[in-house]
Order: sequence, then structure tokens, then C-alpha cells
Amino acid sequence: MKSFRSIIIFISVFLASSFATSAAQIKATATLDSVAILMGKQTALHIEVVGELSSEGSLGVIDSMWRQVEIIDMGHPEISELGNGRRELRQDITIQSFDSGMYAIPPVLYLQPGETVATNSPVLKVIPVPIDTLKTIHDYADVHEIDRKLFDYLPDWATDYGLWILLAIVVIGLSLFVYFKWLREGKIPLLPKRKPIPPYNLAIQQLTHLKSEKLCEKGEEKQYYTRLTDILRAYLEGRFGINAMEMTSTQILQSLQSNEETRDSHKMMELILETADFVKFAKVRPLPEDNMTVMESAVRFVEETKPADHPETDGEQQGNTKK
Repeated sequence: MKSFRSIIIFISVFLASSFATSAAQIKATATLDSVAILMGKQTALHIEVVGELSSEGSLGVIDSMWRQVEIIDMGHPEISELGNGRRELRQDITIQSFDSGMYAIPPVLYLQPGETVATNSPVLKVIPVPIDTLKTIHDYADVHEIDRKLFDYLPDWATDYGLWILLAIVVIGLSLFVYFKWLREGKIPLLPKRKPIPPYNLAIQQLTHLKSEKLCEKGEEKQYYTRLTDILRAYLEGRFGINAMEMTSTQILQSLQSNEETRDSHKMMELILETADFVKFAKVRPLPEDNMTVMESAVRFVEETKPADHPETDGEQQGNTKK
């Protein structure tokens, strides 16, 4: 029923177009670029319309008539002036067929207000694709190896948060580098280095502070003498390079006696160490006069062994100690 309707439409259009063509003297022709093609191949259908063409005219097709042959692309029309009111329209239509056989191409219509013109119907031969009769069943193609990259082997969470993970690794790496390079050794390159306090100044400051705490008046003689000897031991290490913190009292006195700068003052150190050992190990409680004598001896030892080019004088430093 649908085919019959298409035929009726085609005949009506053809008769109307024939009458319009004779009246308006418009001629439409269709030629094939290739009259024979292989199944699945494409060819061009060249349409040429000549006559008194309106600027509103265009090509059209009846979709129900195109079955075995398919329209792939209608192309773009090219219009040129011929003079005396006559114009020429050229347009290429790309067609294709997947069924072998002989097919009459349905006419293409040229439509403009009040006129319809149909082209001729050229014949197209569609040739079947040759088949290998010796081997009708073909093997499947081999598996194709995909060109994989590094990201293809990573899990989804690694690719989704890859930038954040990389940033975290960089931050952790820099932190470890800074820690082992500087912080672990007490060096911070971004901060200005503090000028170390000379051993003499440090010892005098610590002795003055210890005296002001009055530990002996509070009955804390052992803590007093422990801190006093630690101050002197640190002073000997910083001033003379003697590893006094790891030495016994006897070893310290031997080192002082063998050093020219401390040989004359080692007697004061001997008094201090002897009294401190009695307090720390024999639990002897010295008299207040003894505590004062030991402190004065410690200050005198530091004063007498200080560097010769130290800016402060003995009188100034003793005045600071008495305050």
C-alpha cells in the first residue's frame, strides 16, 4: 500500500513538473559519476538545473522512493548567471548502496514557487563484493595490544588524588630534609644565628643567679653544690677544652695542674671540689661561712682564669657578683 502511494505521488509530481518545465522552460538533468560501484562504496549524483530559476528555488527528494540507494550528503548548491534572466544550478548528491543489483535512481525535484521540475532517473549498478570461495569462514583478528602508559596501571584512587599525593610526598620529603640537615643539629638557616655567650660571661651569670637563690639557707646544700660544680665543669670545657663533665674530681685537678693557665688557681678548685664531694656523697652540712667561701672561691677561679683580652675588669665583675 505504501509503495502504491509513492508511485501515485511520483506520477503526479512528474506530470506536474513536465507541464511546469514546458511552461517555464526549466531543464533538470541528473548524471552519475560512476554507473557501477561495489557494495558499500559511494558515488556522486550530479544535478544540473538550467532556466529561469528563482532565488527561492532548491532541490528536494521524496524520501519514500529512496530504498536500496541511500543519500549520504546533499552537498551545497552552486548558482551561476547565464544572462537574459537565465541561471544555472549545480549540486552534487553523495549516494551509497549495500544491496547488489540494478537500481533506477529516483528523480530529484527542483522546487520554486509555482513550479516543480523533476530530473531523469539514471541507472546505477551495484556489484557484490567478491567472496573467497576457498575459505568462506575467516578467522578472528588477533588481539591488538593497547599502548598502555604508567597511569593505566595505577588504581583509580591514585589517579583521582595523584596531585594531592604527590604534594604530600614533596612536603614530607622537604620536612625530613630540613630536620636531618638543620633542625637535628640545632641549625636553622632561615633564622639569624645567636651569638654564643663566652664561657667567662656565662659562668659569672650562672654563679650570680645561683647565689641569689639562697639554696643553702633553705637546707638544699646538695642541690647548691651540684649546680655549683656543674657550672665550673661547663666553664672548664668551654674555656680550656677540658672534658670536665665526664671526669672525676681527681682527674679535673690533674688536668688543671698540668695547664699553665690554671696551675696557680687549681688550689681554689681543689677546695670547691673537696667540699662538694663531702656534701654530695658524705651528706655533710657545711657551715654558712663555708658556703660563702666556696662561692667566693668559684668566682675568683673564674676571674683569674678568664681570657686576657676580656673587656671587663676584675673590679667591675666583683662588684656585679656582690649585688
